[in-house]
Amino acid sequence: MKKLYLVFVIAIFCGKITAQSSHVLWYNQPAEFFEESLVLGNGKMGATVFGGANSDKIYLNDVTLWSGEPVNPKMSPEAYKNIPAVREALKSENYKLAEELNKKIQGKNSESFAPLGTLEINNSEKGKAVNYHRELNISNAVSKVSYEMAGIKYTREYFVSAPDQIMIIKLTSDQKGALNFDINLKSLLKSNVEVRNNVLVMRGSAPIHENAGYTVLPKYLDIKERGTKFTTLVQIKKTDGKITTSRESLTLKDATEAIIYVSVATSFNGFDKNPVTQGIDDVAIALQNMNKAFAKPFDKIKEAHIADYQKFYNRVTLDLGKTTAPDLATDERLLRYADGKEDKNLEILYFNFGRYLLISSSRTLGVPANLQGIWNPHLNPPWSSNYTMNINLEENYWLAENTNLSEMHLPLLSFIKNLSVTGKITAKTFYGVDKGWAAGHNSDIWAMTNPVGQFGKEEPMWACWPMAGAWLSTHIWEHYIFTQDKNYLKNEGYPLMKGAAEFCLAWLVTDKNGNLITSPSTSPENQYKLADGFIGATFYGGTADLAMIRECFDKTIKASKVLNADADFRKKLETALSKFHPYQIGKKGNLQEWYFDWEDKDPKHRHQSHLFGLFPGDHITPLKTPDLAEASRKTLEIKGDETTGWSKGWRINLWARLWDVNRAYKMYRELLRYVDPDGKKTDKPRRGGGTYPNLFDAHPPFQIDGNFGGAAAVAEMLVQSDENEIRLLPALPDAWESGSVKGICARGGFEIEMEWDNKVLTKISVSSKNGGKTTLISGDKKQDITLKKGQKIGIDW
Repeated sequence: MKKLYLVFVIAIFCGKITAQSSHVLWYNQPAEFFEESLVLGNGKMGATVFGGANSDKIYLNDVTLWSGEPVNPKMSPEAYKNIPAVREALKSENYKLAEELNKKIQGKNSESFAPLGTLEINNSEKGKAVNYHRELNISNAVSKVSYEMAGIKYTREYFVSAPDQIMIIKLTSDQKGALNFDINLKSLLKSNVEVRNNVLVMRGSAPIHENAGYTVLPKYLDIKERGTKFTTLVQIKKTDGKITTSRESLTLKDATEAIIYVSVATSFNGFDKNPVTQGIDDVAIALQNMNKAFAKPFDKIKEAHIADYQKFYNRVTLDLGKTTAPDLATDERLLRYADGKEDKNLEILYFNFGRYLLISSSRTLGVPANLQGIWNPHLNPPWSSNYTMNINLEENYWLAENTNLSEMHLPLLSFIKNLSVTGKITAKTFYGVDKGWAAGHNSDIWAMTNPVGQFGKEEPMWACWPMAGAWLSTHIWEHYIFTQDKNYLKNEGYPLMKGAAEFCLAWLVTDKNGNLITSPSTSPENQYKLADGFIGATFYGGTADLAMIRECFDKTIKASKVLNADADFRKKLETALSKFHPYQIGKKGNLQEWYFDWEDKDPKHRHQSHLFGLFPGDHITPLKTPDLAEASRKTLEIKGDETTGWSKGWRINLWARLWDVNRAYKMYRELLRYVDPDGKKTDKPRRGGGTYPNLFDAHPPFQIDGNFGGAAAVAEMLVQSDENEIRLLPALPDAWESGSVKGICARGGFEIEMEWDNKVLTKISVSSKNGGKTTLISGDKKQDITLKKGQKIGIDW
């Protein structure tokens, strides 16, 4: 064994075996399943590349292509009249009646993110491909495929450009005239395909989805003035060979090199505008982008794409020290890692991939990344691929500020502004609150804010929940505290925070002890079990509700102090906070989720919403509130580590906030556990929460939030901060004993560069966006620093 290890070490030293890349996903075969494909995006257009040799398939998406049309927020103008009856039932401890009455406070379900279409490239010559290689380089956002067939080497290069709003596919062969292929387009949506002037044109429309439940396919209604329109254009630029066309396809014969341009656009023109009668001209936009890009040389488009992408991606670099992991394909690498083997660069790759996905899916104002980012092939996607706002949408953005991608946060922040418009009406009509705005469990591109549930058909455990405004408002403060952008806070952010707080203030009621609580309340998607066997979700004084409102009030108070404004309202919030029903520790030593110390229907439930104050909130900490931190730890221990992908992502952050370094790392490893593609049949299937072969998060099925939550957790293990201090290496795992990081951001507008060895900080430099002071803490050492705007200092530690 020692001899074999020595040979392996010598081979690495001699360069025969290279350590695995922390920037490249690669495979020895084409993708057969969606969960094996490689994804590209420019924040608006998404492409899912399968990379087949004889026939290549690329799913196309546009972040603005959804079913439906602007929501009618007045859909149930008298729903609020049911609130007193629910409250009365709860006051009488009649939980069964309260559960049924709570269903009367429901509206429509969300619309669905739609699949735009599929581009197919079919080779005329069929044969067996050898020396096949498929990759995605996330350092430049370019995917490549290469293979040999009949002695000829073929290559393909794919990227989606933000500067040029175009997808590019470059095909080459190493023998003259060896490229022979045809291209066609199809869509699951209602569409028409034709060729005009050597351009393949697909035009269609998204369905009007009249809110059947998640399980029913959207219905098409033939009404001309409804539904978002879309256009896809495909054009070939060739160096030689001949283009011919049929009614629905383009064909290139006897070419050596060809560049395919793909342009997409929709008529979506805002959450409150009819996409037909008030829509933008999707045909003109698609054509304009196509013509501009087609006139440019390939190298110029590629150069602009890489420069634009890297200005975000290159801000952060992470190194976790030496690795002896061999150079394997990414799917093989995941399987090896699942067996407990070391692969530090895979851990870095997953972190880098999270940042890659956010840059690629979140660059359209008012349209944040959804449950699947921007990559959805299904007409009826899981959970409508919507905005699930009781965790998933927010988790998508946990890495935005601390991993130096603040610009990618803007689509969510602008979406919150849209929600506040419909949410004012929701607050009045569903909850009887005349001030502020509210939002519920689900939303969509139309900024729907009503509680969902198909008007009484769904379970309150998920349908009846009005706390999204409170949670989302904390993202506004996060953006300010990381960027120090006071203009944003004053002009955009604070009014939205205040509106969320106003709703919560009016929604609170007094319990029998004179404390403020919510009623009715639910704890997202969880259920309690009473001594008489009743299982329900509707109750009062939910810990999760109060944790989110605490955080909302606390951050709104801080924002008003920063702006030196609204002192009277600030006083109201401070007074209310002092009267909140306090946290309770249950008989098992856990942090109670319910007002009373009830049993959970499922003690290992995936949601842990009542731990919000620990993370993403910050009012529970091991130092400030040791008893509550310990109760949070006990809660996590009872829940266990086996859970869905996004929930693993949340729990890693929670363990990191508890400074439990090795438990956080254990769960990070489990998040990267290999999961088989959904449709794959194997003798020993690997299922459950984890990671698919293409590094997508397995809920299962695919949900992108686990990718984002996991990447955010890496940053949380390395740097934790608040308005006054920055903790360096607070949850550094033993496995990462040496390493360095550059570009991680901290609250207060600071950016960190540091190195460590034997788990001890050795070098650090800090720069400041706007000037300010903070206290650096690592281990037993503390150091106060004050920086001027733009100043960077190195510190001896």
